[in-house]
Amino acid sequence: MAQKTPRRAGRDMDMLHGPLAGKMLAFAVPLAFTTLFQQLFNAADVFVLGRFCGTAAMAAVGCNTAVLALVVCLFTGSAIGANVVIAHAIGQGDVPRVRSAVQTAFLLSLVLGLGAAAAAAPLAGWATRLLGVPEEVFDPANTYLELLLLGLPFISAFNFEAAVFRSRGDTRTPLLALGAASLLNIALDVLFVSRGMGAAGAALATDASYAACALILFAGLLRTRGSIRLKPRGMRLNRALALRILRIGLPAGVQGMVFSVANICLQQAINSLGASAMAASAAAFTIEINIFCVINAFGQTATTFVSQNYGAGKLKRCRKATRTALLLDFACMGALSGIVFLYASPLLELFSADPEVVALGLVRIWYVVLFEPLNVFLENLSGALRGYGISSPPAAVTLVGVCGTRLGWIFLVFPRHRTFECAMAVFSISWAVTSLAMGLLYLWCVHRIAAQQNAGRA
Repeated sequence: MAQKTPRRAGRDMDMLHGPLAGKMLAFAVPLAFTTLFQQLFNAADVFVLGRFCGTAAMAAVGCNTAVLALVVCLFTGSAIGANVVIAHAIGQGDVPRVRSAVQTAFLLSLVLGLGAAAAAAPLAGWATRLLGVPEEVFDPANTYLELLLLGLPFISAFNFEAAVFRSRGDTRTPLLALGAASLLNIALDVLFVSRGMGAAGAALATDASYAACALILFAGLLRTRGSIRLKPRGMRLNRALALRILRIGLPAGVQGMVFSVANICLQQAINSLGASAMAASAAAFTIEINIFCVINAFGQTATTFVSQNYGAGKLKRCRKATRTALLLDFACMGALSGIVFLYASPLLELFSADPEVVALGLVRIWYVVLFEPLNVFLENLSGALRGYGISSPPAAVTLVGVCGTRLGWIFLVFPRHRTFECAMAVFSISWAVTSLAMGLLYLWCVHRIAAQQNAGRA
């Protein structure tokens, strides 16, 4: 018999009762800033290298964004699995299962992080060549990627530790830890790059900052109150829970990796247009990613709220949480998009004074940001499905819709119209196709879950 959940710790959130909008906004805003701070690690590298070393060094960092996202998605996706499993147990009031899931998630993060670093770092040179990086920026690009891949254990630990806190509704603690690490990263970037370390210095600064962030959250888990408290003595990995985390998390990671695989091919197309296009894409990405941080935050909010309520058997509240997440996401995304459109040129000029880089950056911002509402449906509906424990079907839909559309466009359309505008048009097309398919999948799955629950009551 499940034990009764103990008194809530200071930052725990009651997701099972009361109005949803205020709680979801309070959950999502710190989460959006957390994702933003993660992106600022790369943005700080681009900015500092652009100012101290010029366009070539800036391009060397920007051209690796898709490869890094491909690997990091493994951790963020698997961490979502931990979030769902722990949140389900919290919703059920099963304290022993919560504690076992927390221990399992932490140990799994170490296994995945060390394994990924050992496997990926030796392949950095191959990945850099696969991207078709020009020779003038190949060496710094390869060095930057290799050193960042060696820091994957710290990135893995941070994502899993943050997922543990989020499963109980605490998004502020990961935000504070990452905020401190972001300031450290900026300071180390300036220190290392100004002393002539170039791309290598930027990568080492990022690794050191993630290590500090992971240690801060680890210390927090040792001191926190309640069922998610981590006790190093007697820790063990529960095989059944680990497999469930991976069954939910790995498809979620694959869904993110699909975007990255398609974007690697897109990056190849951009690289073929020259260093200015590469630098412009990198600069525009660091701006537009702020909007995606909001979209993704509400998608993860839907995952966590649906997870706890599904664990408690409250299907009606699950559906209401999904609708609320969508509405809040549209409102926040609209406000942020307006700011980006209004100040696009000055923001791009912070990264580069080259008029060609700024002009091309504006093209990317218009082509991507204008169609971000399609991505709202995609992230929130797939996030809600993961909250129900349904992870593989959304990943499959994304694989076919996003990856298939973008690869087809890059290999069939772009060779005939080799322009930056043509490369950017693929974002809106792939989002439209995939969002429609995801909406149909969501409606079918929710109807099926409701039918199963009704059958169980009969």
